[in-house]
Amino acid sequence: VSEPIRGVLLEKMLLKSGAVVPANFGARPVYEGDLMVRVGSEEINSATTPKEALAALDAVIPFMELPDLVYDPKVSLDGPALAAINVGARLGVLGTPIPLSATPDWEERLKNIKIVMVDKAGNELAVGKSSALLGNPLQVVLWLKDSLKASGKVLNKGDLLSLGSMTPLVPVKSGTTIRAQYIGLDPKGKVEISVSFE
Repeated sequence: VSEPIRGVLLEKMLLKSGAVVPANFGARPVYEGDLMVRVGSEEINSATTPKEALAALDAVIPFMELPDLVYDPKVSLDGPALAAINVGARLGVLGTPIPLSATPDWEERLKNIKIVMVDKAGNELAVGKSSALLGNPLQVVLWLKDSLKASGKVLNKGDLLSLGSMTPLVPVKSGTTIRAQYIGLDPKGKVEISVSFE
């Protein structure tokens, strides 16, 4: 795939941190560490630089996506296959929104977030960085805006944008609790969200 693929997450698919989810929520359920931002102004639609994109956002939200890869593991997942299953979008777990401001500090901070996924005992399951998101999460915002524009759609205040996976996909196991720890995201310190699979 030469560029990212866009999918849709609907409101009822978004759960609060601490949610309990059936381990068999999909045919091939997985989880990944993700990041979400909230649109603060319609000016996002005319943004052309990361700085302008940041100025039109009002919050960043820790987000763990719970996709369903649907296909048999033997099937290679190319662009059309992913698009056909809405990029596997099924569920997601949201943390508390962290207010954003259009400062050079936030621009740097968004590029340098580390995420660590751990189990109940603290064993590391996956790690990632926000630089995995096209080198800069704000570039993903611009890409999504352009992709939507090309489909005749615009972004509105309050819209949530999932920016993509920062970690490898990890298969879901029943009876586990997964915590995603975000380091460098909130100026106040480490942020954590969790989900349990029953």
